[in-house]
Amino acid sequence: MGDAMELTILMPCLNEAATLPICIGKAKAFIEQSGVQAEILIADNGSTDGSQDIARSLGARVVNVPIRGYGAALTHGTMEARGRFLVMGDADDSYDFGELGLMLETLRGGADLVMGNRFLGGVKDRAMPWKNRYIGNPILSGIGRVLFRCPAKDLHCGLRGYSAKAFRQMDLRTTGMEFASEMVIKATLLGMNIQEVPVTLSPDGRGRPPHLRPWRDGWRHLRFMLLFSPRWLLLYPGLLLVLLGSAGMLRLMFGPIVVHGIHLGVNTMTYFSAMVVIGFQASIFAMFARIFAYEEGLMPQDKGLQRLYGWFKLEVGLIVGGLMFLLGVGLGVLSVMDWAGRGFGPLNPEDSMRLVIPASMFLTISVQAIFSSFFFSMLGLRLRSRR
Repeated sequence: MGDAMELTILMPCLNEAATLPICIGKAKAFIEQSGVQAEILIADNGSTDGSQDIARSLGARVVNVPIRGYGAALTHGTMEARGRFLVMGDADDSYDFGELGLMLETLRGGADLVMGNRFLGGVKDRAMPWKNRYIGNPILSGIGRVLFRCPAKDLHCGLRGYSAKAFRQMDLRTTGMEFASEMVIKATLLGMNIQEVPVTLSPDGRGRPPHLRPWRDGWRHLRFMLLFSPRWLLLYPGLLLVLLGSAGMLRLMFGPIVVHGIHLGVNTMTYFSAMVVIGFQASIFAMFARIFAYEEGLMPQDKGLQRLYGWFKLEVGLIVGGLMFLLGVGLGVLSVMDWAGRGFGPLNPEDSMRLVIPASMFLTISVQAIFSSFFFSMLGLRLRSRR
């Protein structure tokens, strides 16, 4: 990477012959006006309309990206860039590459990632579909702030700047539209300096439907954020199910409840026991998902996970699972004694079921705990070796 090159203006391209000259012209005007040492780089994703030749004729550098996808084009283009800073933006003339001064100054000031905010800068008429403007973007941006505490309020703006050093640290993996979410989430998790600047969104000038598919790509963004947050997807719902199911089981073990004429007895206990089993399994899956994400480089190192491995030993899991197994066996024995008329109360099938249901629940989760402890310990060997 050349030391003299400060900025790369990066545009992903797939059949953008109609608007590419306009975008390159605005970028060149900004470079000449600002005096910055910069290049214009086109990451072409397999255009068949002559976009590559147009770009070269206008003085831009072109790199061919063999892997299809928005994220693939930007990742490949960034790795080929010569600038210390990069500004990425779509080549459909929806963003003005002639107005990059504030973004560049923010990068010079020490920001690792500078996000454009279209709602601060202005969205022109017909520039954004109503479902994106009032439903998709606010909801997805809000979810990103809740799940990951992302400071950006326009999580999916296509005009953003970043340093080449920060990009390498992010180690981004996705190749599709969810790349936009991954970049902000990774930067947030890594504690990077993220800033926002106002940008203007204009209607694109291509005269054809955009590559973006609102419902499909919106779902891909949402799916990525949920999969990237096993705590919210699995752990917190799992713990809630365990708490609610345990509370309901404990109360019904002492007798039925009548609520507005509705009798809650052993049938309800069965559902509460299922809640505990499902919640326990979801909590275990959350830990496995977090370990997998760390091992595959999808998420940065987690000190809490390292502390957990420092405390957790296979023997601890086996002891906990063994105690739950003994508790299940003990309740099972009491239920058999009650069924045989040797228990502490009168022979009553429903009273016996109040012991059978929790007994079977404890036996089930004890086996889950023991098997999961072995798997958890095996994963820990690799995690410790990486540390």
